[in-house]
Amino acid sequence: MPIKDVVRPVPGVRQLSLLRQRFSFPGSGSFWEDNYRQGESSGPGSYGALGKAKAEFLNAFVRQHGIRSIIEFGCGDGHQLSLSDYPLYVGLDVSKTAIELCKRRFVADPTKSFFLYDGEAFVDRAGLFTADLAISLDVVYHLVENPVFEMYMTQLFAAGHRYVVVYSSNSELDGTAPHVRHRRFTPWVEEHCPDWRLDQVTIGPNVEPGRADFFVYERLTVENC
Repeated sequence: MPIKDVVRPVPGVRQLSLLRQRFSFPGSGSFWEDNYRQGESSGPGSYGALGKAKAEFLNAFVRQHGIRSIIEFGCGDGHQLSLSDYPLYVGLDVSKTAIELCKRRFVADPTKSFFLYDGEAFVDRAGLFTADLAISLDVVYHLVENPVFEMYMTQLFAAGHRYVVVYSSNSELDGTAPHVRHRRFTPWVEEHCPDWRLDQVTIGPNVEPGRADFFVYERLTVENC
């Protein structure tokens, strides 16, 4: 990982501790595999009031826009998905353990499929991994490496036929844990995905610093970004 992607200004008394954590950080993909293998969950954003609020927004969006298929880049442990009402769903995740959790949780549901995601090995020229709606929930601010962020965003927007919904923060915020990097992602979309427009921004349920909102993008043409 490039040093510039690891060392970011960290104010306050936690600076030394966080710098040490960042130097030992294994990378975003390895971090999440370790997280799930050790029995941890996708985090509080997929549970409780936050998980319910996200499900309510997305379920309503799917109904209102006649969405027939959904692909999610970062399905996690599947708890957020268990709150959702989707006609046809494909979930991708960098963690093999997370995929195994989802396979077991939804073993009797023929409308849901899961695949291990590796951005560097992901080449989908035939458009096999596409859907009416591509979604990214609580993922963008966990892509701490610039190359990983750019690959992910390119593949996410290429996967949406009609819409992309990104639930994320959209501002820079220092002093975070090594696996968190808040950034402004909307300028990247404007520059690299000219066939998409930001249709709406809906305020998310979390009011803390680094709050995530719903960013809804609509495709203007049938061409990939």
